[in-house]
Amino acid sequence: MSTNLERLFGLSGKIALVTGASSGLGRGCARALASAGANVGLVARRGDRLEELAAEIERDFGVKTATVAADVTDSAALTHAFDQIETALGPPDILLYGAGIAELSRAEKHRREKWDRVMAINLTAAFEASQWMARRLIERGVGGKIIHLSSAVGVGANPVHKAVGYAASKAGLNGLVRQLAIEWAQHDIQVNAISPSYFPTEMTVDPRVGDVAADQKQVMLQFTPMGRLGREGELDTAVLFLAAPATSYVTGAIIPVDGGWTAW
Repeated sequence: MSTNLERLFGLSGKIALVTGASSGLGRGCARALASAGANVGLVARRGDRLEELAAEIERDFGVKTATVAADVTDSAALTHAFDQIETALGPPDILLYGAGIAELSRAEKHRREKWDRVMAINLTAAFEASQWMARRLIERGVGGKIIHLSSAVGVGANPVHKAVGYAASKAGLNGLVRQLAIEWAQHDIQVNAISPSYFPTEMTVDPRVGDVAADQKQVMLQFTPMGRLGREGELDTAVLFLAAPATSYVTGAIIPVDGGWTAW
């Protein structure tokens, strides 16, 4: 990386916390941050997956990692996990909240327990993680970055899956991002979100066929002007843009990475 690019986008010496890091888009975001030089703390429920990713990141990018298996919907466990990573790596500069689930069923049949599970991980824990991060930054008297993984269905309905709780949680997350951005701007804390459309991940791929189900993919492509799903690595530049020191004047933004999905 050239000296000028390093000044603009390099994260050498920075500490990043990543939730939902064991798979999917969260895993890719952790690798992106490490590729720019950040030491990375990894949090998710599946500790074995985290250990595999940590070893991969250290091998590929030569940065430090720390892992803690935790359920982010457990407030005490979330706090403990972040505290452990802070002890291992140092005070964090960047939080990327990538944990998320989708529960599917028709809206009129959607059970309250499904709704509550989605809200707990996609919205409530996102707030609590942000709150933990902001408190640490404010206590230290330094600025920092908070980045959330939202969704294209946070700004419009989902034509592919019947996921009323997921859609509502992501719309709520976008509102949370904007509110936190204006409240914490005085502390030089930038709060933003990335809004992807469909990428092939554990959430979307049918393991029986090793791909997105054909009928679902047909609808996904119909609503995507670029005519394809997202590819591995196509979130990386958005992650690095929002995490970069040079984007200190960007806050409250919801950045679409969606092949034009929300441009209709």
